[in-house]
Amino acid sequence: MHTVAVLALDHVIPFDLSTPIEVFTRTRLPDGRPGYRIRVCAERQEIDTGAFVMRAPWGLDGLRDADTIIVPGTAAPEAPLSTAVRGELRAAAADGTRIASICSGTFPLAAAGLLNGLRATTHWAAAGLLATTYPDVEVDPDVLYVDNGQILTSAGAAAGLDLCLHMIRRDYGSAVAADAARLSVMPLEREGGQAQFIVHGYAPTPQGSALEPLLSWMQDNLARPLTLADMSAQAGVSIRTLIRRFSAQTGTTPLLWLHRARIRQAQHLLETTHHSIERIAAQVGFGSPTAFRDRFKRTVGVSPHAYRRSFS
Repeated sequence: MHTVAVLALDHVIPFDLSTPIEVFTRTRLPDGRPGYRIRVCAERQEIDTGAFVMRAPWGLDGLRDADTIIVPGTAAPEAPLSTAVRGELRAAAADGTRIASICSGTFPLAAAGLLNGLRATTHWAAAGLLATTYPDVEVDPDVLYVDNGQILTSAGAAAGLDLCLHMIRRDYGSAVAADAARLSVMPLEREGGQAQFIVHGYAPTPQGSALEPLLSWMQDNLARPLTLADMSAQAGVSIRTLIRRFSAQTGTTPLLWLHRARIRQAQHLLETTHHSIERIAAQVGFGSPTAFRDRFKRTVGVSPHAYRRSFS
């Protein structure tokens, strides 16, 4: 089983700490088995979060055989990193352990030298400080997260959820990630400036949303050549109103939501069937296999054939 060690530093932000614990603890594989075991580790037994004092069940030795280490944000990102923590993070990186940060958790990774020469992100309010303090880090404040392969960083607050879901997809595929997203009640499509680093498509329709009936209808009719006129007629509103509601409730446009829903369904079919690429393209509503391949690679980052090799 994949072991995730969450490193709690002094002044850890409780929301950032709880995000990976909740998301990974609730992740289930198709046969019902848990996908991850979670450890909360700290340099000292008691950690001051500001709002309360918590007791960590694992020391820094809990990091050493973990498959993934996650460093949540702290309310004191400029605080010096202890020699012990720096040493453990560097040793883990040298061993090939996947290391991720949430929000200002990017600062400890930078202090340990793990981000030198790499692109990284953090909470937008701390991006300037990160860039000034660590000039060897290429700071991008406009994305939800950055995946450098072994080292990953995320922006603040809810972006930690995006990052966790992205790692679940890397580990177990889109079907497991989609189930984890539903349990997390993630919002619909989240936009960002760099599509290749931003997870798209693992968020469910929010129950109770005014768009829920329309989105369910769109999901059931992905194979049809849907137009804005079709969608607005189904919703009983004008095209202009439809676009405005989509922007307010999903952060994207109706057509982009439709494209990503089609890609989600294609991922599921690539994982669970032996259908040809041509057949899957038709099943999810693309007019040609070429258009499907182009859209799939732009959204997912790899070709349909490469995705199937990784996740089927």
